[in-house]
Amino acid sequence: MAGKRQGWNAVPVGDVATTILDPVMRKRAGMSTALIQCWDEIAGETLAPRTRPERIAWPRRTGEDDPFEPATLVVACEGTMALRLQHQTAEIISRANAFLGFAAIGRIRIVQKPVRHSGPPEKPTLRPLTEDEAARVASAVEPIVDEALRASLEKLGRSVLASRKEK
Repeated sequence: MAGKRQGWNAVPVGDVATTILDPVMRKRAGMSTALIQCWDEIAGETLAPRTRPERIAWPRRTGEDDPFEPATLVVACEGTMALRLQHQTAEIISRANAFLGFAAIGRIRIVQKPVRHSGPPEKPTLRPLTEDEAARVASAVEPIVDEALRASLEKLGRSVLASRKEK
């Protein structure tokens, strides 16, 4: 039975996606998905939400005997962060090289454009309730005996009313 498979092993979708995307990204952008996934640690908490690595531009080699030249990391950046990114290029280059394991990046080229990150959406700001609305919510949950449930429902009611436009 050594050659026979004994059932199916579950594989995380992220691992499957990475094995599919990595060859494509290496060919098109010259980098792997791991660099994008670790960009928050490389760029830092201030720059990461407003920047994104686009690609690594490797210099062309005309022959096997050409010496190694470091690549250029192309970073998309929102206009408001371009100056800060420019001032921190040396630090980002050293972090990227430490991540890659060798001196792969020699310089950074900044491309200004909107950067969209998928993440948790920002919570909307809620308007304050009027006295009438607050009293209406309190009276609606007053008959509930369980205090934790009453507090939760009152919080829900306040949120629902606060998210509506004032009449």
